[in-house]
Amino acid sequence: MAGFATSAIEMIGRGHPWLSLAPALGVIAVLFGGGLALGLAGSFGMGRGGASGDAWIAVLSEGRVWRSLGLSLWIAFASTALSCVIGLGAALLLRRRFPGQGLARLLFQINLTIPHAVGALGILWLLSQSGFVARLSAGAGLIDGPAGFPALTQDRFAIGIIAHYVWKEVPFIGLILLANMQSLGDDPESAARSLGASPFAAMRLVLLPLLMPALIRAGAIVFAFSFGAWEVPVLLGQSAPTALPVLAWQRFTDPDLAARPEAMALAMLIALVSAVLIRAAFAGRNR
Repeated sequence: MAGFATSAIEMIGRGHPWLSLAPALGVIAVLFGGGLALGLAGSFGMGRGGASGDAWIAVLSEGRVWRSLGLSLWIAFASTALSCVIGLGAALLLRRRFPGQGLARLLFQINLTIPHAVGALGILWLLSQSGFVARLSAGAGLIDGPAGFPALTQDRFAIGIIAHYVWKEVPFIGLILLANMQSLGDDPESAARSLGASPFAAMRLVLLPLLMPALIRAGAIVFAFSFGAWEVPVLLGQSAPTALPVLAWQRFTDPDLAARPEAMALAMLIALVSAVLIRAAFAGRNR
């Protein structure tokens, strides 16, 4: 006990960074960990007169759940991949000095302030078959009528959902990479070019590997959000199959309280899949 106290005093004296983060980490641990614990308990029906795995059996044996899981994985993977590629390209362009760079950076990040639900409604107004672009195309004679416009919302490929996430998350990834490049400076590329590397080779062989950890971390956040969020899929997605978070929300708000454990099981399934895939991504990077 004395040794522990001495170590704690030494850490405080040195200003150990974990101690300064302890209050925030404690709040996160209580809220996030407590939510997971309550959700897991609810998925087994605890607090309802006993514990049972019936909800998990029902969820894992239902074909609709697996179709929803496949759709959610497609949305998350496609949104993350496109956001990472476009965000990386935008960051590489915006790091260069050019006339109007400040305005370009402002316009690049301005949609970060727009809530996801507002952005989804905007895409619905613009790109649905009864939306502005469809009516404009019909008025210009490009299509016979609004119904002839391609289905970009409520479609089976979730194009509208993916478009929204890409539009919203590209600035997020781009700003993280811009901050990372600013901390790196020009020294790594300059050293490579002084050794005879071309500008493209210096970027590909030196800069991109240095940016990859930040890109993976940002991509993991985008994946977790786009896989687990429900407000955009419920506005822009088709009615069947729905994204997995929408299915969980529907069962949680079902008037029949017997569906509540299944909703909790679906929420735990979302958390588990997200954790496993994100852990696999970081493990692959660390090899």
